[in-house]
Amino acid sequence: MNGSYPHGKKIFPVRIILFCGKIFIFIRFSIFAPGLVMEKSVLKHTGWLMLIVVALLLLMSLLPGATIGRYVLRRVDILGDVRPVPEVVSEPDSLLPPPPTVKPAFVDTCRSGMTCIEDYSDSTLRGMTPFYRALDELATHPRLVRVAYFGDSFIEADILTADLRAMLQERYGGCGVGFVTITSMTNGYRPTVRHNFSGWQSHSVMDSVFFDRSKQGISGHYFIPHPGAYVELRGQKNYASRLDTCEHASIFFYNKGEVTLSASVNKGEPQTETFPPTGELREMDVTGHIGSVRWKVESADSTLFYGLAMDGTQGIIVDNFSLRGSSGLSLRSVPVWMMREFNEQRPYDLIILQYGLNVATERGRNYDRYRDGMATTIAHLKNAFPQAGILIVSVGDREYKTEEGDLRTMPGIKNLVRYQQNLAADSGVAFWNMFEAMGGEGSMADMVHAKPSLANYDYTHINFRGGRHLAGLLYEALIYGKEQYDRRRAYEAEP
Repeated sequence: MNGSYPHGKKIFPVRIILFCGKIFIFIRFSIFAPGLVMEKSVLKHTGWLMLIVVALLLLMSLLPGATIGRYVLRRVDILGDVRPVPEVVSEPDSLLPPPPTVKPAFVDTCRSGMTCIEDYSDSTLRGMTPFYRALDELATHPRLVRVAYFGDSFIEADILTADLRAMLQERYGGCGVGFVTITSMTNGYRPTVRHNFSGWQSHSVMDSVFFDRSKQGISGHYFIPHPGAYVELRGQKNYASRLDTCEHASIFFYNKGEVTLSASVNKGEPQTETFPPTGELREMDVTGHIGSVRWKVESADSTLFYGLAMDGTQGIIVDNFSLRGSSGLSLRSVPVWMMREFNEQRPYDLIILQYGLNVATERGRNYDRYRDGMATTIAHLKNAFPQAGILIVSVGDREYKTEEGDLRTMPGIKNLVRYQQNLAADSGVAFWNMFEAMGGEGSMADMVHAKPSLANYDYTHINFRGGRHLAGLLYEALIYGKEQYDRRRAYEAEP
């Protein structure tokens, strides 16, 4: 029999014996028959030796294979090279166990010609899922579904958000304009609510002096009343059908001293209430069929006011938080405890962030610092509004004039859009490319020169017609995303 070397190389026993035979013949020739006269005798003995070797090998082939320790001894088979190889009969597939059934993953699609929402949310589901779940709950158990839309001057005076609100309320119900700051620079041309006020000292995070960041509310403002200060909201029906009346009106304040407020609904008799000092955000509210509401500060001691609201009791609410000149980074400076207090009063299902007009430059290429700052902002919002999904809406197109006088898309815009997309992916939230939805390069100029015009001649800001156009594109993406969400859930529920 034969073994193998420790390294696994196996030696066939025939070769060993033949090798030994050659040595034997060599010794025979060398010692006993150095001359050719012995050739006949040598051949005789060699023949006998070969017969003995073959006989031994035939006998060894009858022995079974064996294993010694970790070494495997092969069976000796002298006729193995000439023996016909038997045909291997494979086992029929019918006798094999079936392969595992693997259900392919659901793949989201996007309708041709549409710019769809890209949801980069991870297992925390901080993208669109909370909003879509809230819509499901609204269909089965009437509730409020709240959307906070933060942005810069692009959405000032309820541009774009007015039409998005109207479209969502027409589909899912709801009424009222939502949150409104105590005073506003755009109250004269905001078509969704009649807003009057007097006797207030206004402070904004965009002020260069005399602003205390520790006092600001969710909108980046705080307001201090003078004696007899008032603010009035009146619903409007010319722009959208669900804004003329509401069912619930509120005013939000923080008082370290006692404060007395009165509310007059539909120009009726005032309802007065006194609030003792507290260490949290307070709300005074009235209910009913409200066409207008007037709030008056009868007396106040160390009280800060933040805003008021006109809402329904179920359906969609869209709050516009526009801040002229903002890049979005100032949201980090709103105290997290204050944001959490607002979350108690107005828990949002979706937070939309649309910034960039005040960030992009003609030669801007690197926006690393801005991306890092906005990543901190998103983490701040996640902390303050743990139940809310977050959607980043990219900057839109913005034109500038070259030295030759030609209108071109500002080079920094396309770079910023890509940075915002990467920001959404890194933060695990959703992203919608408004630049692409508008039409990409040169689309702002096309909107300006449309008949009738959809944007202003600064080639930066849209008008209300343009807002309706873009709101329709975003609304279409939201609804299509909800349909995809429903298909995915149905597919995953299948066995």
